[in-house]
Amino acid sequence: MLRRSFIGGLVAAPAVASAQSTSGADWPNKQIRIVIPYPPGGPSDITTRLVLERAGALLGQSVLFDNRAGASGAIGAEHVKNSPTDGYTFLTTTTAMVCITQHLQPLPYDPGKDFVPVARVATSWIGMGINPEVPANNLQEFIAYAKANPGKINFGSAGLATITQLYGEMFNIEAGVKMVHVPYKGSAPATQDLLSGQIQVQFDPTTLPHIAAGRLKCFAILGEKRWPGKPDIPTLKEQGLGKIGGDAWYGILAAKGTPQVAIDKLAKAIGEASQDPAIGEKLVTSGNYASYQDQAAFGATVERERASFGEIIKKADIKV
Repeated sequence: MLRRSFIGGLVAAPAVASAQSTSGADWPNKQIRIVIPYPPGGPSDITTRLVLERAGALLGQSVLFDNRAGASGAIGAEHVKNSPTDGYTFLTTTTAMVCITQHLQPLPYDPGKDFVPVARVATSWIGMGINPEVPANNLQEFIAYAKANPGKINFGSAGLATITQLYGEMFNIEAGVKMVHVPYKGSAPATQDLLSGQIQVQFDPTTLPHIAAGRLKCFAILGEKRWPGKPDIPTLKEQGLGKIGGDAWYGILAAKGTPQVAIDKLAKAIGEASQDPAIGEKLVTSGNYASYQDQAAFGATVERERASFGEIIKKADIKV
């Protein structure tokens, strides 16, 4: 029995040592993997690579970016959910993945039970693009026109139940207007119809270049701060709206059970990377801005916006 106990101790020792190594002060001691559940080139991919590559350098480790796109982020999320919780695999998330989609369809993961927040990374500016033919010169005039013409203003989105639709639904609720939603197969075709006058409004980052060029009107920017491309345009919140819902942000999650030391250290490195002026400049060039939140603040944001978007979806009776 003594011999068996001794041998059992030898077998167990490496596992204990491995666990201590993973959760100890020496984290990270190998490459960190970030699963991005969307294709390369999109805002979630761009912001993750810019900030997390710098964060990895600060931690003294390389970062592997693993794009696993499909099913509105569910494929990548399920992969991370089922990966070892050793502190070396993390997940990029969007607002939709943890605050919106669960209100609309079944998911192979539970955002609140299977994952824990690490940090928020960045946020996209959203332009309220308006066709020049709309007879309004500011937000108040636009709302007055919409109220006087219920059902005659169409707003386009990147598709049914996307965050770009929810922005329009939020505006309807808060402004007390009845714009009609027109879903498209992506943001680009919606923007083309906005430019030609087939629709009158679109809430989307794709409107920003056309706003800057003067091809579209814009009475408000959705986000916490003004867009540098047109700093004279106030945010929706500055004008008393945009208080429900939330922003189009990107963050990092960890599967539940990930060592807290790994979460804390990665979150701190993300915060430091976000303060790098060179990183900030590259983010702005891509239409985003650093909006770092630590684990506690990010978790509070997710919970608040999850409830807010759920309320919007219920009030607007949005279905997939």
